[in-house]
Amino acid sequence: MSAPVFRNPVVRWIDYRLPVFTFLNHELNEYPTPRNLSYWWNFGSLAGIMLVTMIVTGIVLAMHYTPHTDYAFESVERIMRDVNYGWLIRYLHMNGASMFFIITFIHMFRGLYYGSYKAPRELLWILGVVILLIMMATAFMGYVLPWGQMSFWGATVITNLFSAIPFVGENVVSWLWGGFAVDNPTLNRFYSLHYLLPFVLVGVVVLHLIALHRFGSNNPLGIDTKGPQDTLPFHPYYTAKDMFGLGVFLIFYALVVFFAPNLFGEPDNYTPANPLATPAHIVPEWYFLPFYAILRAVPNKLGGVVLMFAAIFVLFILPWLDRSPVRSARFRPIYKIFFWILVVDCVVLGVVGANPPEGTWVVIGRIATIWYFLHFIVLLPLLSRLERPRPLPVSISQPVLSGGGYAPAPARAMDKA
Repeated sequence: MSAPVFRNPVVRWIDYRLPVFTFLNHELNEYPTPRNLSYWWNFGSLAGIMLVTMIVTGIVLAMHYTPHTDYAFESVERIMRDVNYGWLIRYLHMNGASMFFIITFIHMFRGLYYGSYKAPRELLWILGVVILLIMMATAFMGYVLPWGQMSFWGATVITNLFSAIPFVGENVVSWLWGGFAVDNPTLNRFYSLHYLLPFVLVGVVVLHLIALHRFGSNNPLGIDTKGPQDTLPFHPYYTAKDMFGLGVFLIFYALVVFFAPNLFGEPDNYTPANPLATPAHIVPEWYFLPFYAILRAVPNKLGGVVLMFAAIFVLFILPWLDRSPVRSARFRPIYKIFFWILVVDCVVLGVVGANPPEGTWVVIGRIATIWYFLHFIVLLPLLSRLERPRPLPVSISQPVLSGGGYAPAPARAMDKA
């Protein structure tokens, strides 16, 4: 493909020596994209926009924050009251974390529904799970920084989990704390890592995009593009679609920031950290609640920690658990039912994690945990062998040209999908 000719002489001069504009033109303008992508594909670009928002607001907040146990809480209050628009920047950052996770979870469940983790996109999916892990680590450390009651006790509980690791657990906890308790060295370490990890996240996102553009986006039909008739240039078709999706998202984001800024927060975190007063119920942020419920489903501390990490590890091996040759749940009627059961199961785990581990909640949490692992480890491999998918269309454009009907695909096309 020949390099584009840019009208601006400065751009031409730079591009001849460093073809960055040619690269951007190919990847963001000419890039051939399946013509049938729905609004569920907007969440990838929204996640990128939220990452930039979090980095920019985080840098501004870092200019006014004091990472010391004696001053951290007061410095956050000063940001809210004395810094020009500090309240807005903090609320954008604080609620931006929740928005980031909402977008990422929807993005991942969309991938589960349409089989975006299947060959040849296994590494793309694995990089996405790595992104989720980095997000979780960054968010946890950021939650500690205001140094309120829930910040302190959340850090104490979560870091203590590593003490369950045989032989080296206690040393790992001491290293995380920088001493023998959650104190000033802990806060300094978490502040440094909270500032550093988003830039590591940017690097992984770049790899994620490279892997995405290697084989192109998946699509609602889950079949590969067969030629130019199945694709459109990314710009202006999908940039316009992304802009509309961004507008809708920003309305929701603004409603939370301006009218319910503490919707996702805990009231206890507006009380300064007190190591001598334990809150009645220690609850992590909402996006950790399903994993927190899995952690508590087992009475054994080590078993709970292993299960919690296994809940994420199973996502890494998902492409090899689901061996069905058909990607999209549109053509997998039984898988579609179990997919929605999994969605409900994850919501139930979140509700269980938000409630005290006693009575009926313990039983519900254990049942939901068993079903979570049953879905990935047992049901998916069985469905791969037993389910009879519906026939696939021959191409992406074929359902449109034939009036919306699906013609059965040849056997070879089924294997390739």
